[in-house]
Amino acid sequence: MMSKKRIPQRVSATILKSLSAGVVPRIGLEHIAVGRKEEIESLLEDLENIEVGSAAFRFFIGRYGSGKSFLIQLLRNYAMDRDFVVADVDLSPARRFIGAGNKGVATYRELISNMSTKTRPSGGALTAILEKWISKIQSTVITEKGIKPTDPVFVDQVETEIINAVNNIKDLVHGFDFAIVISTYWRGHKLGEEETKEKALRWLRGEYTTKTEARNSISVSIIVDDDSWYDYIKLLARFVTEIGYKGLLIFFDEAVNLYKITHTQSRTNNYEKLLTMYNDTMQGKAEYLGIFVGGTPQFLEDRRRGLYSYEALHSRLVESRFTKNGLRDISGPVIKLERLTLEEIFVLLTRVMNVHALHYKYEAFLTNDELQEFIKVIVSRIGADKLLTPREFVREFIILLNVLRRNPQQSFLGLIHGEDFKPQVPSQLDESVQGTEYEEFTL
Repeated sequence: MMSKKRIPQRVSATILKSLSAGVVPRIGLEHIAVGRKEEIESLLEDLENIEVGSAAFRFFIGRYGSGKSFLIQLLRNYAMDRDFVVADVDLSPARRFIGAGNKGVATYRELISNMSTKTRPSGGALTAILEKWISKIQSTVITEKGIKPTDPVFVDQVETEIINAVNNIKDLVHGFDFAIVISTYWRGHKLGEEETKEKALRWLRGEYTTKTEARNSISVSIIVDDDSWYDYIKLLARFVTEIGYKGLLIFFDEAVNLYKITHTQSRTNNYEKLLTMYNDTMQGKAEYLGIFVGGTPQFLEDRRRGLYSYEALHSRLVESRFTKNGLRDISGPVIKLERLTLEEIFVLLTRVMNVHALHYKYEAFLTNDELQEFIKVIVSRIGADKLLTPREFVREFIILLNVLRRNPQQSFLGLIHGEDFKPQVPSQLDESVQGTEYEEFTL
C-alpha cells in the first residue's frame, strides 16, 4: 500500500507534526487532500474571474475540525502556484476588522507580514515584490526601449516607466499618497539609500502610529489606520497586478472571534466593516481581489450575535429555499462544508499512513480491513452524532502509527480495541451538528 511518490523530508515532517498537533500544515497539502471536489472547482473559477479584473468574496462555514482551515490553505497554495499574491491572518481578540487599540491595523499588519508568493511562500514577500517590480521595469527598458544600463538616460527612462505605473493607481481612494510611498521606495533603490527604502516599507506595513511621524519621515500626511486599512488592501491588489501578478487573495480564518465579541456596538462595527468588503467585491468596486472568511455555523447563523443578527448581512447570506434536501449552491457567497464521507476519510487515512511510512522509511503495513476497523472504533467511541471530524480521525491515527513504530511487538487491532484507547473528545462543541450518518460503514 505504500505510495511510490517521493516527498521531501522537510515537507513530510511538517505534515505529520502539524496534523498530530491538530493544525493544518502550510505545505504539502496536495499529498493528503481528499474530497471537496465541487468546492475546489468553484474556487478555481473565482481565481479565473479575479485574474481578469473581477473580485470574489466567500465564507467557508463549518464546525471545528471540519476542514475550513484546510480548504483555506489548499486554496492559498493553489493561488500561489498560479502566480497570485496571498496573505492570511487568524482573527483573535487582538486582531479584528476594527476596534479600540487599532485592532484593525493589527490585522492589516499581520496580513502584510504573511504576504506570500510562489517564490516566497512562507511570508515576508513585500520587499521581494517591490524589488521584482523595479527589476521588471528595468528589464522592460532594456528590451523594449533598447537602452543599456550604462546609458546616461537609463535611470531617467526607468523612472518614467515607474511614474506611469504609479499613476495607474492614483484614481483609487488614497491612491495619491500610496503612489508617493512607492515612489519613495524607488528613490531609495535608485540612490542606494536603505534608510529611505525602510521608511517606505514601514509605511506600507502600517507601522507609523501618528500622521506627524509619517509626514516628517516620508512626506505623506496620512497613515494606515482602522478606518483606511482595507482601502490599502484594494490598492495593493491593483498594484500587484500592475507589476505582473494575477491578483491578491486575503484569508481571514477564525472569524468566530467576531461572534465572541461581547460588546454589541463593537461587534456591529466589525460586521459593518465586513459588509463593506462584501459589497465592494460584489458590486465591482474592488478589482483583482479575493476575500475568504472561515467561521463556524454559529458565527453565521446565530440571530442574537452572529452575522444573521445584522440584517444587512442576513438578507445577503441567508440560505435560499431552493438549497434544501441535499441541493447545494457552490457558486454562492457561503460554502457550507459537508462532513467527509467515511470512504473519503478512509482515503485520507491511507494517504497519511503513506506519508508516515515514507518519512520514517518503512513499508506501510496496515490493511484495508484494519483501517476500516479503526474508523468503526472511532465512530463508536466518540459518537457519530457529536464530534466526528477529520481532525479527530487523523490526530488519533498518527499517534497510533507513532506508537506502533516504537513498539513493533504491539498489535494495531489490539491497541484500538484495548481499554486504554479512548479517543480524545475536543472541548469545543458545535450545537449545529446533527444526524448519525456514520453509524454504518462498508467499503
